[in-house]
Amino acid sequence: MTAIDATPRVCSVARTLEVVGEKWSLLAIREVFLGARRFEEMVVNIGAPRDTLANRLRTLVDAGILQRRRYSDRPPRDEYVLTDAGRDLYPVIISLMQWGDRHLPLESGPPMRLAHECGSPLHTHLACDSCGGRVDRSTVRRIDAAG
Repeated sequence: MTAIDATPRVCSVARTLEVVGEKWSLLAIREVFLGARRFEEMVVNIGAPRDTLANRLRTLVDAGILQRRRYSDRPPRDEYVLTDAGRDLYPVIISLMQWGDRHLPLESGPPMRLAHECGSPLHTHLACDSCGGRVDRSTVRRIDAAG
């Protein structure tokens, strides 16, 4: 019998999920992408408990994904805007949405459809920056980091 190595794998996915992997965090990011930037709007649209949402927004601000901006001094009120790091999550949100539409469909169909600026319905996929080829499990190979 061999001993099992109890050291967790060093993983970018795990580090990312520490920040955005909680349900309310991703839904808050979704709301900002959809134009809801104020706390009260998010509470209504997401349905999260107020204290939970406040904690998740604080985490996203601390991680540099959202930025708080004051829009009223009396009473003091803030709104949330995406940083560059937050905007980089757009393909992730769209991919999750389209995965849900495909694998967890509603009888009534997708609750939201998207179109590209050219007018065509949006169907996303990953592509290689160098050759433009489609990225999927069969076209990618692992290259370990230099260490």
